[in-house]
Amino acid sequence: MDARFGPLDTAQPKGISPQQIIQRFAQKETQFKLALENYTYRRTVKLDSIGDNGGIDGEYLQVDDIVLSPSGRKQEKVVFAPYNTLTRALLSPADFDDIEHRLPFTLTTEDVAQYRVTYVGTERVDQVGTYVFDVAPRHMEKDQRYFEGRIWVDAKDYQIVVTNGKNIPDDTRRGQEDLSIPFTTYRQQIDGKYWFPVYTQAEGVLHFKNCKACLPDDVHLKEIVKYGDYKQFGSSVRFTLEGLDQPPHLPGNGLTDPQTASAGSAVNAFAATGVRRQDAAKD
Repeated sequence: MDARFGPLDTAQPKGISPQQIIQRFAQKETQFKLALENYTYRRTVKLDSIGDNGGIDGEYLQVDDIVLSPSGRKQEKVVFAPYNTLTRALLSPADFDDIEHRLPFTLTTEDVAQYRVTYVGTERVDQVGTYVFDVAPRHMEKDQRYFEGRIWVDAKDYQIVVTNGKNIPDDTRRGQEDLSIPFTTYRQQIDGKYWFPVYTQAEGVLHFKNCKACLPDDVHLKEIVKYGDYKQFGSSVRFTLEGLDQPPHLPGNGLTDPQTASAGSAVNAFAATGVRRQDAAKD
């Protein structure tokens, strides 16, 4: 991660058990997921492939407005979508599903039963005191995708503020490879109540080995997803967060005085943005 993450304290929490924390944040995440259904927003997805010289040799870019239909159903309205110049990889249906549902990861009361949620400790992110948990699926059902990684939960609001992990499983079948790269999603409290996803960054090298009609290849990918211009349905108030070019800093939650962050305390990065090998998809 980076220097905004302070030292990790692995002692047990004081005055509350890890299971009580899990119950509280799962309830708040459930409330947030329901509230999000009443918000429109703009999402910008940019995926670059990086050549051997470090330069961009292909790019996918799309800007969508997530809006509500007259019947109240969520719809995606394409605002901007220039020609896709990616040649060594392509986005699969699983990738688009990850972008919509798992990069802005929520862990609701219903979802939490599917995961092993393990208490790790407390850590400050910028000026926010957080509880840290590792998350992994208990079991994996066929044709289902899951998150595996680490979450940081605001110790005052009991909502996820940072997610770092990987969407699993990768599909490594010959001719069907569909792989994922590491991602981190940051949230901000933009309406005075809920923490909304505002920025996702992902980067990694995918190792394609099972292409039917091509040599094994490594594809270096970088992805940025920005979420902004949140507006509650039926309200004239807009929460504009356009133009973020780097992960946002989180405001203090009033728990304790800020501590000096240490780059040495960086957490292990897990990963997630699945991408398929372009030529394999043609087989």
